[in-house]
Amino acid sequence: MTKKITLTVNGRRFDIDLEKEFASYFLKQIKIDLNADGNNELKTLLQAYVSKSHELFLQEKKIGIMLDTFSEKK
Repeated sequence: MTKKITLTVNGRRFDIDLEKEFASYFLKQIKIDLNADGNNELKTLLQAYVSKSHELFLQEKKIGIMLDTFSEKK
């Protein structure tokens, strides 16, 4: 089942169909990073993307360290 999410960027509305469980998570994150109910400038969208990319980078780095630690203990 999907849920439709609408975001406004530079005055244009974009409808996105997301899987229902992910849509709840996505909306929660959007409310942190962007204006979920109003207009978002491109600069704000880019800043949110860079921020999420940095979070992903740090998570992948942590996972790599954990995997290395796990491999050493075997």
